[in-house]
Amino acid sequence: MTDVAETGFAIHPMDQFVVSRWFCHDDAGTVINECTADIQWYEITNVTVWIGLTVLAIIALMVFGSRGRAIIPSRVQSVVELIYGFIYKMVEDVTGHDGVKYFPYVMTLFLFILFANLLGLLPMSFTSTSHVAVTVTLALLVFLGVTILGLIRNGIGFLGMFWVSSAPLALRPVLAIIEVISYFVRPVSHSIRLAGNLMAGHAVMKVFAGFASMAVISPVAIGAVTAIYGLELLVAVVQAYVFTILTCVYLKDAVGGAHH
Repeated sequence: MTDVAETGFAIHPMDQFVVSRWFCHDDAGTVINECTADIQWYEITNVTVWIGLTVLAIIALMVFGSRGRAIIPSRVQSVVELIYGFIYKMVEDVTGHDGVKYFPYVMTLFLFILFANLLGLLPMSFTSTSHVAVTVTLALLVFLGVTILGLIRNGIGFLGMFWVSSAPLALRPVLAIIEVISYFVRPVSHSIRLAGNLMAGHAVMKVFAGFASMAVISPVAIGAVTAIYGLELLVAVVQAYVFTILTCVYLKDAVGGAHH
């Protein structure tokens, strides 16, 4: 890395995405090389810690928000009911009545991504959903789940989604190849969209935070950081929504009436 004394730039934007062992820092709080070298799958890292905190935050909201079940709901209960109703309606509208039975999975997916995104905006936090390894895992679970479900429910008829019967006969084989490629690219686009948006936003925010340390442009930089932070809050919610609604669209291929 370029020396800070030479550049005057105090923050390296991509350092926040480095996976490191938990509680492995020097006296200044900086991640050192030993923290990132040869990490084993069983070791506790900043990724696993913040994923665990995300799960705990979801449990806390849903348990404490729904345990009272008051006729006149509290603020927390109102938030829980709002999220529940919003996702339930999304699943029902997109996938139809047959898809409602898979609402718990879709709800869990939405809450995990939403809370992981929001917790990543806290000071000194780590955004687990900015890593492709996390988002690819989520996307592959959706892809494999939808594919297996579609084959179980529809049998060989599930493959009919790749055959565009409304197209001219000569074009159908070409369109079938395009549809197959498009289908298998789904987990790639599904995962990279989420990770890429979060990584880009956090990197830009860090850049302006670095500029804020320079006295000449600090007022402008602070204003820019504030505006970007507000935008990142919106992105955190929108990306959770986009990932979830795409999951519903893919789920519709498996449970929809097109193959029955």
